[in-house]
Amino acid sequence: MADFFAHESSYIDDGAVIGKGTKIWHFCHVMAGAVIGESCNLGQNVVVMPGTRLGANVKVQNNVSIYEGVTLEDDVFCGPSCVFTNVVNPRSHVSRKSEYRKTVVRRGSSIGANATILCGVTLGEYSFIGAGAVVRSDVPAFALMVGVPARRVGWMCQCGVRLQVREGRASCAACGAGYQETDGALRLIDPPRTPG
Repeated sequence: MADFFAHESSYIDDGAVIGKGTKIWHFCHVMAGAVIGESCNLGQNVVVMPGTRLGANVKVQNNVSIYEGVTLEDDVFCGPSCVFTNVVNPRSHVSRKSEYRKTVVRRGSSIGANATILCGVTLGEYSFIGAGAVVRSDVPAFALMVGVPARRVGWMCQCGVRLQVREGRASCAACGAGYQETDGALRLIDPPRTPG
């Protein structure tokens, strides 16, 4: 007996690997060669293609397709109808399967509803991509990205609260985590005092 839940309307192909405690809801398709970690949650109408990897505790909302070459690390959140790509210049009449580019979404990142992540980029740990943003290049850890094309407008704590940086330092009002900003990058210097 499977140690994960899959709704009866979903398809799980032989050769897919699904971790303990994962829940797969209505009208999903998990293809052979996909690897899904423990305690994940796939909303309705999610497709997980071969050659993809989802870490533990990944939340994928409705209407998301995770294409070959995409890796979602632990604790990633994908908002409704967010979009991943895997080819830069697709044409219906030209096969480009050998040109797939890898996309990596690092631990704890959140991608807002209807955001588009172009292939070949890395989203840094705990980055936060706003709804509708179009990401065309790598994103630093903890960055808050909005717009088309996406640009950094601030920093986010790992608990999901926007940070106010003053004189190169920030402290999260919610969890107490401390950060240092240096040369356009943010790093955690004091762990949260409360769970976050």
